[in-house]
Amino acid sequence: MGAIPEADPDEPMETKPFKFAIANSPLHSRTKHCWQNYVDYYKCVTAKGEDFRPCRQFYHAFRSLCPKAWTDRWDTQREAGNFPVRLDH
Repeated sequence: MGAIPEADPDEPMETKPFKFAIANSPLHSRTKHCWQNYVDYYKCVTAKGEDFRPCRQFYHAFRSLCPKAWTDRWDTQREAGNFPVRLDH
């Protein structure tokens, strides 16, 4: 295989947006639903309390969709106060 040619500094450079092949795939959908149910569960618990039964629907959904490593990391982020979403709104 040959060497990659150097870019010509006089040639204008065009930048195009990168598209992930995973978008709109079943895995993308599962990841999105995992995240959304995790966030919805903790928003629900914050607003209504852990004893509010409808919150359990979100809990069961994210537990079935999300890899444990992800939820462990998000739990650590929540506890450290650097989770990327405000859960009190």
